Amino acid sequence: MRKLRSSTVILGGMGVLAATITACSSEPDKRCMDPVSRKQLPSYECKSSGGHTTRGTYYYGGSVDSDGTMSGGSTNKSAVSSGGFGCSGSSGG
Repeated sequence: MRKLRSSTVILGGMGVLAATITACSSEPDKRCMDPVSRKQLPSYECKSSGGHTTRGTYYYGGSVDSDGTMSGGSTNKSAVSSGGFGCSGSSGG
């Protein structure tokens, strides 16, 4: 019986490890933003098609203030961590 219990503990620990790794690798929030005013835009403003230049740029992480201004994140996706269990969250500007 003792062997069964230790196997259960090992399998349970592997599940926690898998959940932690998944949480750390998840994508940060992505929003469309006007790069000049830093105001949130509709998502279609950041999607390009057929060589069309878009008005917006993607902004990762952070939040949207009550006036629609983005803050606390970055336009550089790799500078922002989504955080999660066992992860350290960071943000750049």
